[in-house]
Amino acid sequence: LSVIRQAGATAAPKLRSLVLSGDRDLETVVARCLERDPKARYHTAGAFAEDLERSLEGRAIIARPARAPARALRWSRRNPIFASAGLTCLLLALAVVWLLGEKFPSPKIPVPEKSLAVLPFENLSRDPDSAFFADGVQDEILTDLARIADLRVIGRTSVLQYKGGVARDLRKIGKQLGVAHLVEGTVQRSGNRLRVNAQLFDARTDRNVWALTYEREVAGVFAIESEIATAIASELNAKLLPNEKSEIERPPTGDIPAFDLYTRAKNLLITGSFRDDDGEHLREAADLLNQAVVRDPAFFQAYCQLAYIHDRLYFDGFDHTPARLALAEAAIQTAFLLRPAAGEAHLARAQNLYWGYLDYDGALAQLEVARQSLPNDPPIFQLMGYIQRRQGRWDESARDLERAVELDPRNLETLHQIATNYDLFRSYAEETLALDRALAVEPDHAQTKVIRANVDLDWKADTQPLHQLIDKIRTDNPAGVQGLANSWLICALAERDADGANNALIALGETPFMDGSVQWNHPLVEGVIARMTKEDVKARAAFTEALAEQRKIVQGEPNHGPVRCVLGLIYAALGRKEEALREGRRAVELLPIERDAIRGKAMVRYLAKIAAWVGDNDLACEQLAIATQVPSGVTYGQLKLMPWWDPLRNDPRFDKIVASLAPKASDK
Repeated sequence: LSVIRQAGATAAPKLRSLVLSGDRDLETVVARCLERDPKARYHTAGAFAEDLERSLEGRAIIARPARAPARALRWSRRNPIFASAGLTCLLLALAVVWLLGEKFPSPKIPVPEKSLAVLPFENLSRDPDSAFFADGVQDEILTDLARIADLRVIGRTSVLQYKGGVARDLRKIGKQLGVAHLVEGTVQRSGNRLRVNAQLFDARTDRNVWALTYEREVAGVFAIESEIATAIASELNAKLLPNEKSEIERPPTGDIPAFDLYTRAKNLLITGSFRDDDGEHLREAADLLNQAVVRDPAFFQAYCQLAYIHDRLYFDGFDHTPARLALAEAAIQTAFLLRPAAGEAHLARAQNLYWGYLDYDGALAQLEVARQSLPNDPPIFQLMGYIQRRQGRWDESARDLERAVELDPRNLETLHQIATNYDLFRSYAEETLALDRALAVEPDHAQTKVIRANVDLDWKADTQPLHQLIDKIRTDNPAGVQGLANSWLICALAERDADGANNALIALGETPFMDGSVQWNHPLVEGVIARMTKEDVKARAAFTEALAEQRKIVQGEPNHGPVRCVLGLIYAALGRKEEALREGRRAVELLPIERDAIRGKAMVRYLAKIAAWVGDNDLACEQLAIATQVPSGVTYGQLKLMPWWDPLRNDPRFDKIVASLAPKASDK
């Protein structure tokens, strides 16, 4: 049965993938025989035999007419004299074309001459903990150079991927990053002494343009970084404005241990991205930064990073409480007291206005100020793209996200967000291309692979690619399962696999389950699994426990739509209709579509789900029709497979909505 299913669902492998020395024409003949559509196969055994004979005789086969080069090659074998004369003429013509090309070369689009990337510096110290110090030196040089408007400097996320590379191929790296120059270096720390070597290379020729070695006490590291940045700018003939020079010369802190803590936190913020347990990375980074500002209460950059973390924890729902927002506000106020004109302070305020208050216009105004002193900062353009998306300004969002990619071309987060724009419009073919673009950057990135496999679930209600990928990850890298457990749980629920769903829930650990942008507590998931398997008593007990947990959350976040809609869903699961609908409607009021084009639709989707669970199919189908209008997170695969839509399965209005989202015949 499995063989029959495979034959009906997947194309046969190519012959030459099994027999490396196989003939291309024979491969085509075999493929024609194995076509899934009978009309595409040979109609008779005689036609099959004729093609085999054509293949043996070197003639064009019927299954694939030979292209011009192949026809020419076969003709030359039958007519060697004429072929030799023709080849001579062809070579003479090519020589003329080559000579003309040397004299009048085709125009090429050059990379900007004043463009560079600062690659991770190598740690030569005996103490492995000094690796963080080396990272900090490299990061500060990058930050200093990025302040110069006359340069184009690649962001930290992209260059971090070249860390630890021995014998790096500079030409290849230059092409990947789209820059003309690369900076490499080494850091050696021994006791209180420091040795820093920095080199500037022309990435197009591998030529060493500039190199210098600095030896000083560790306390002089920030002066070294400033001197290196200034020297490189001078070597590239970059115009250095007075305000840029003063910012470059300003040390980030006077406390080296605080600087180490700050660097460790920044590394965590990058490595923790795109994991389902990202909240833990954020909290750990916050602890490190809090230690840094205790050591140096005037550490401006540390306060900016603290504000970023608190706002992220609030916006992403890990801690959507006024207390968390107050922590972000306190960090921002301190940053403005220390350096009120700094671009980083205005960027932190922009993030706070967006993530904390959904104040889009205020955030964009702050970003415009930040751009003046941070011309090469990818997060500015990234955040602009996110805000414009919430406002429904999709063309501008796409433009600014692409601008962020230009400055940080190997940043998977931005590439994923470009794919998300396509996903919200159910433009799955374009989304697939965007994710393939991300995989070209990092082919083995598990999260990108999972997102890519999930496209088939949303688009075609096909769980197999996601199921097979998760199984492979569980086998090959069990330690990496926790970061993908959310997707595993979704896949298991879609397949009505209760055991798999329970195992995925265990793998999540303390991390909440995410249904889009909405968090579920674990007892709610347990209740859904139990109801899916008709264990009504167990389901009710789980929903009752979920209600107690969710009420506590709502008490701390009474005006947060996503926690209200989950409370409504739990009431619906317990049959408390009036309370369920009240909470669902309250969620829509708190976060309307007009205020947030994405999460607002999610609130409408939850009201539809709540209505379905309490038996109000009229309201459910009415709200679902609104929720499915693009941009929307509602997909064909979700409606077709997920158990929470089961109450609507026999309603013709629901069936019509599902059919409207089904893939077209050309997509299958």
